[in-house]
Amino acid sequence: MKSIKINKLYILFLSGALTLGMASCSKGFLDVSKELAEELSEDDIFGNANYARQFHRNIFTGIPMSSSMIIGVTGLQNPWPGSSDELKMAQGPLRDMTSNGYNAANASFHRWTVLYQLIRQANMFLEKGQVIPQTGQADYIDEAELTKLKAQARFLRAYYHYLLFEQYGPIPIMDKLASPSSADLDFERNNVDEVVSFIDDELQAVIPQLNPVETDQNFLSLPTQGVAMAVRARLLVYAASPLFNGGYEDALVVKNPSDGKLLFPTKDNKKWEKALDALQTFIDFANNGHYQLYKEYKPDGSLDPDKSLYGLFMKYNSEIIWANPNTGWGALTAGESFDRRGTPRSVFGGFNCIAVTQELVDDFYMNDGLSIKESPKYSENGFSTTGEDVTGRTEPGTYRMWVNREPRFYQTVFYHGRKWHLNNAVIKFNKGNGNDNSTQDHPWSGYLLYKRMSRSILNTGSFPKSEYRPSIIFRLPEFYLLYAEALNEVNPNDPRILEYVDKIRERAGIPLLATIKSQIKGNQQLQREAIRREMRVELATEGQRYFDVRRWMIAQSPVGEGGQGGTFYGMNMNAGTESEFFKRSPYETRVFNKAMYLYPIPLNEIQKSRKLVQNPGW
Repeated sequence: MKSIKINKLYILFLSGALTLGMASCSKGFLDVSKELAEELSEDDIFGNANYARQFHRNIFTGIPMSSSMIIGVTGLQNPWPGSSDELKMAQGPLRDMTSNGYNAANASFHRWTVLYQLIRQANMFLEKGQVIPQTGQADYIDEAELTKLKAQARFLRAYYHYLLFEQYGPIPIMDKLASPSSADLDFERNNVDEVVSFIDDELQAVIPQLNPVETDQNFLSLPTQGVAMAVRARLLVYAASPLFNGGYEDALVVKNPSDGKLLFPTKDNKKWEKALDALQTFIDFANNGHYQLYKEYKPDGSLDPDKSLYGLFMKYNSEIIWANPNTGWGALTAGESFDRRGTPRSVFGGFNCIAVTQELVDDFYMNDGLSIKESPKYSENGFSTTGEDVTGRTEPGTYRMWVNREPRFYQTVFYHGRKWHLNNAVIKFNKGNGNDNSTQDHPWSGYLLYKRMSRSILNTGSFPKSEYRPSIIFRLPEFYLLYAEALNEVNPNDPRILEYVDKIRERAGIPLLATIKSQIKGNQQLQREAIRREMRVELATEGQRYFDVRRWMIAQSPVGEGGQGGTFYGMNMNAGTESEFFKRSPYETRVFNKAMYLYPIPLNEIQKSRKLVQNPGW
């Protein structure tokens, strides 16, 4: 085997006849020329420090990139806001997928093949990576470096199992290098508890071998102790949630064909205690000076929520737990970039095709910290007058639906009549204003996504055409809210529940729940609703909502209550006059059925396997 050249070795390892994602791929293990790769044997790779490191670096290519959201997007990027009740995409497979649905044969955004390939590559490095002595070589790998590289590979193997579990539920565990000469490369699924236990054990084992945190922007993708703790905490929250903890009745009968092993467990409330323990470990680590909420201040020393909420996405900071340094923000001159597709067509060649749903618009609070159903400040009647918006965030004459909303609303939603940040052009979406529905690539709901858009770039003159910022995978507020969620499930009377929700509300510039809704303290259902609402607005469009509504099993609720299927609304893009634009109007009926709580395992994997059983409903 050692004498086989790498191109042949690669074909054997990743043959299309094998299951578990062992499909042929145009990209080899090494980031070297085809000519060079064809001359490398296995001994060449693991006997040369440079080649071994290149092999190792390729294992990192499965880390998700949250900044790619619309064109050419994969399951390891961020199609999830456009697949949920957050956004409507006017281009790519997401345009029709929400209304037409999908099946096991045509579902986009799979992670299966690529992650099992990378898991296999991690296994190969863990088994074959070795110390390369300095003697006689220009470069070398000593014991300390090998230990570090193997710890990173082991983390990535665990993390990729986590990403597969997040999407498909119970999966086959691949913790060793299967030989391509084996008579049987067909594997059945492990059950939920086995998968969770494997990932958890691996993460706990590797944590002491990782650096506590990473502060060098050149190495953002390196796993750290904090990252591993965060993955472990979210994993155990998944395991405790209804989807994976007895709440999905159709899944409780799914079993492996060979031995009849049931793949999904019955309900066990103690799993919330395990999740809380993991979250407490992470919170203690964060509070020990490793992470803190990003804040900017006004000249008078008071918090500036607007600058804080914008700035946290524009640069690496102490709120970010993990980020991908590779990004899809692109440039305003690039056809597929995030920034261009969030810019109105009327602003120097923008493409305005990432629309915010009315349902997300409605879920942002008013600036008194209350929902639009509770706040006396909310109105859908007419337009504001001078002085009506006490925050000064909107112009007089703004439709009252958008006046006196909380700061996170203005950081996330760009609405009709608002001025663009650099040229002060008033942007309108009704017919005749250049941003209407005269082309299919338009903001279907009458809103554009504004969150994470750079406000320093403009496609004209000497303005910069692009701005780098990291693709955030995890940031601290998500784990404050997960901590509050687990506390509430274990002991609703714990005062830390509202405390940690209010840490986020304070930075967001709105009144604290402990002040304006003290009556919900100790009420598990009301606190649960408050936590989920806070997740909805704080983490809007960052990629987690899709998975949260599924793990909570609320995706079949009515639209506006977490429901992913039904009639979705926006402003009236078909209005003949501007005055008619300000009317809630349906733009799409979305499909959601019970099977969609879990993604289907790719049909071709099921067809070529004797052991893989499909998820329920597919």
